[in-house]
Amino acid sequence: MLAKQVPDTRNVGKDAMTAEGTVNRAALPAIFNPEDLNALEQALRLKEQNPGSTVGILTMGPPRAGEIIRQGLYRGADTGWLLTDRLFAGADTLATSYALATAIKKIGDVDIVIGGRQAIDGDTAQVGPQVAQKLGLNQVTYAEEVLSVEDGFATIKRVIDGGVETVKAPLPVVITVNGSAAPCRPRNAKLVMKHKWDHCPLEAPEACRGAVLNQWSVADVDGDVNQCGLAGSPTKVKAIKNIVFQAKESKTLTASDADIEGMMKELLEEKIIG
Repeated sequence: MLAKQVPDTRNVGKDAMTAEGTVNRAALPAIFNPEDLNALEQALRLKEQNPGSTVGILTMGPPRAGEIIRQGLYRGADTGWLLTDRLFAGADTLATSYALATAIKKIGDVDIVIGGRQAIDGDTAQVGPQVAQKLGLNQVTYAEEVLSVEDGFATIKRVIDGGVETVKAPLPVVITVNGSAAPCRPRNAKLVMKHKWDHCPLEAPEACRGAVLNQWSVADVDGDVNQCGLAGSPTKVKAIKNIVFQAKESKTLTASDADIEGMMKELLEEKIIG
């Protein structure tokens, strides 16, 4: 499954951007992208329903992003791959999907690629569909529940305008999951004890007592450096602002036309609306 460690956008401050116009992730608290947790729960349910299947977590980011792989292992995932390389830095959705697609090709023999609908640090919902396109796979977006996988097909309930629909897609398939899907299960104490040292090879090999997680560079996945990171990103962020609405004063209005007209003029002049 695809997952991402994202900055907590509830705490965006003045240092949220670098001089190059990219997110300064070191200045923000990092969390497991919420909709990726919904996707993880669907992946774990599929594992339980299909004996012999496994769940692997693929993520891209700095070494600390390996933390979400451990969080997945604590919940029941089996392994993980961290794409980490300075050449991956500053990637937009196009460069990110390219890197993930090359890694999936290296992993090979994948029946289902599942991830959250979108990440809260971008809200584009582009990466999942772009990965599907680059791999030439079927895709189902806005999924709320993967009902079953049998006879080479996945049956999926997805959200549409005004309701839901059930679709059947041939494997292999890319699925993106909505935040309205079932929340992810809590961490399992036994799995925490089993995997608590699995991240060590990324930081302190001499202290490692657990399994080694896969850590791949651009070269490891045979990636084209011109399609990775800033070099492969046509999208540039101009600015990030943290806007907080605070009521400094209150006004009491009547239902008269004059009061309503005055309020509308004030809102327009202050550029609150319009």
